[in-house]
Amino acid sequence: MADALIRAELAAADLSGRVSVESAGTGDWHLGERMDRGARAELARRGYDGSAHRARQIGPGWLDSFDLLIAMDSANLRALERMAAGRPGLSGRIRLLRSFDPAAPPGAEVPDPYGGGPDEFAAVFDMIHLAARGLVAGIAAMLAAHATDAAPGTTDPHARAGTDRPAGD
Repeated sequence: MADALIRAELAAADLSGRVSVESAGTGDWHLGERMDRGARAELARRGYDGSAHRARQIGPGWLDSFDLLIAMDSANLRALERMAAGRPGLSGRIRLLRSFDPAAPPGAEVPDPYGGGPDEFAAVFDMIHLAARGLVAGIAAMLAAHATDAAPGTTDPHARAGTDRPAGD
């Protein structure tokens, strides 16, 4: 769900062409499979399309390719931090998604609704949606500040963000 919601927020902020998003899990569960049926149903109920999503797994080689790596929960956060061990430039780029929601308490996680009912998927959608809005607002502010600070004639680099959920997001 996070991938679809972040992409939609980027489109609404007219940042789709400047920021790329990749979604992958830290484990190899469900590789190549579609998003969980409940997640797809909740996205569709709210006007989003998750049909193209396929589960992938992030590897240590991906880490340098992203300005920001986003984990849904502390287990995935720790897995990303282990992958980044010994590479100090990466530690500040790994965050929990809900850290971008100003109303969420510190360390708040997105629970995995896998196997749950529609109410669980709806609650998770709401959590992700609020955090996605905060994330994109932060990216927009960062890109605006960078554009202001950039020397005349230079272009802004593309930002890349990765999302993480055990495959099936």
